[in-house]
Amino acid sequence: MSTPKFQQIKAYIIARIEAGEWPHNKKVPSENELSQQFTVSRMTARRALQDLTEQGVLVRSQGAGTFVASLKSQSSLLEIRNIADEITDRGHKHHAVQSALNTISVNEELAILLNVPTESQIFYSEVLHFENDAPIQLEQRYVNKRLVPEYLEQDFSAQTPHEYLSSVAPLTEATHEIEAVNVNGHTCQLLNISATTPCLQIKRRTWSSQGVVSFAILTSPGDRYRLGGHLVF
Repeated sequence: MSTPKFQQIKAYIIARIEAGEWPHNKKVPSENELSQQFTVSRMTARRALQDLTEQGVLVRSQGAGTFVASLKSQSSLLEIRNIADEITDRGHKHHAVQSALNTISVNEELAILLNVPTESQIFYSEVLHFENDAPIQLEQRYVNKRLVPEYLEQDFSAQTPHEYLSSVAPLTEATHEIEAVNVNGHTCQLLNISATTPCLQIKRRTWSSQGVVSFAILTSPGDRYRLGGHLVF
């Protein structure tokens, strides 16, 4: 089965960027130029450029053109996506290392966040996500044991916690808390950063129809990761 033309255009653009031929702020070919080069309609070329813009690879400026974005990875503020899909959509490779998966007792804060009794036990996972072999995000996740009883049986180096939870407890609601932080030695070591490197940290609670499913702390080096979004009114 042949690759769709818009995917071919995306692959072409990503290859030029990764080869260093198109650096940050380089203007990329227009819709007209790409449609002629690949013998496709402008609509097909526009779809390729729009996809890469929404994935943070390109930046479009009305009246000026489309440019290569900065080399930080970008995640959307407007939707919750599987980080493995984000990385793959950028044309990069994702892999993960599971460093913890066990049962813990809740403290008062976690009991409130997960809406469980203070004497409860919950599940805890710690997964380090890589983009092209560079550590991009440490995911520390606390999971409601009652709602996801088979969580400890999973291999989160093979699938992400988000992917698994979406399949067994589909998301109905979520909250975000985002801040710039400095992190402790353990996190610095995992992310391969110095103690002075600022990090972007997202604290996220997710609900299914049955209640609060998880509370996650997602920490990324500030020089490798950013948040963005695209709103249409």
